[in-house]
Amino acid sequence: MGDGATRSVLLVVGGGIAAYKALELIRRLREHDVRVRTVLTDAGTRFVTPMSLQALSGERVFSDLFSLTDESEMGHIALSRGSNLIVVCPATADLLARMAAGLADDLATTVLLATDTPVLVAPAMNVRMWTHAATQANVATLRARGVAFVGPESGLMACNESGPGRLAETDAILSAILHGLSPDRPLAGRSALVTAGPTHEPIDPVRYIANRSSGTQGYAIAEALAAAGADVTLVSGPTTLPDPAGVHTVRVETAREMLDACRHALPCDIAVCTAAVADWHVAPAAQKIKKTADAAPPALQLAPNPDILAMLSQPGPTRPELVIGFAAETEHVLAHATAKRERKGCDWIVANDVSPGTGVMGGTENEVILITAAGREHWPRLDKAQVAHRLVARIVTFLQTPHPNPE
Repeated sequence: MGDGATRSVLLVVGGGIAAYKALELIRRLREHDVRVRTVLTDAGTRFVTPMSLQALSGERVFSDLFSLTDESEMGHIALSRGSNLIVVCPATADLLARMAAGLADDLATTVLLATDTPVLVAPAMNVRMWTHAATQANVATLRARGVAFVGPESGLMACNESGPGRLAETDAILSAILHGLSPDRPLAGRSALVTAGPTHEPIDPVRYIANRSSGTQGYAIAEALAAAGADVTLVSGPTTLPDPAGVHTVRVETAREMLDACRHALPCDIAVCTAAVADWHVAPAAQKIKKTADAAPPALQLAPNPDILAMLSQPGPTRPELVIGFAAETEHVLAHATAKRERKGCDWIVANDVSPGTGVMGGTENEVILITAAGREHWPRLDKAQVAHRLVARIVTFLQTPHPNPE
């Protein structure tokens, strides 16, 4: 893959049942001509062997901080800085805690403390360990220091508990690594705001108004923008998706909370509004509305929600250079989306048909029409990640081409 032979990853394999997945990750990286050297923790040796790591990587496996041979030939300082990216997979709760505390009591933590190389971690642990306040504080500390995360995901784990803490899928980790290794970062120095997912507008403490948006397309766009070098803030409504790698994610629930988070993210260069924001909200009841045999259904008094896309599109000193909206339609897609672009004042609209049977809303694929002042582009049905990368390529072209300021 071109200059891929020059790309190098140092893989730190932590202890945990998910450590076996590091073997598949090494194989996939080698398929992409990425050199992989490994540091195996003492706990990691309980799950994978140095021989298996060496056989797949074709490289020596390092584990002993006090090996005189390693210190004379390599040294932990040189090892910590001899790769383009350091990947910790799996990153256990203990390893995250030691990274956050700045400990250096074995080769893995010494390398991580001594490095000035970008670090990507893929956490894997029991759901209660992941959600524990101590782990979340450690994660926040590491994020603030610039450490990137991929996952964890939600699902059934080896301990037979289910929830967040499952190691991200190999494809997701591989994608995050390849993005981190990419020398082409045309949006470096640019900032981007992405909204994604639904909003939940409470009716009472247990009910809410919502829609079927999964947030998948918006998350893919946020990750693609980050891979292109942008400093990305993702404002997400309620979803089950893990935070994208290299992205600052702000979780909200209602449209008004999303509006506030977007305002705090300004100024920025690019805004991409994929969120399926509820058009209306109600004044929620303080207690659960009870159904009785002789009572009529309650009348819900709807009030309009703020228009986030229109707010971002308003001329002014904080207006992004490029504002992109999404139009999810079930009929007359092109006509409704074109009218929405004119009504909102945004630069581009990405229109898609979400009518029943398309499988777009909540699915993995999308078929869109990009509507700009210059015309329209019909894109074929693609995986949502492919749609994201294609859109980011168009964004890069737009920002690199001289154009008049919006009126």
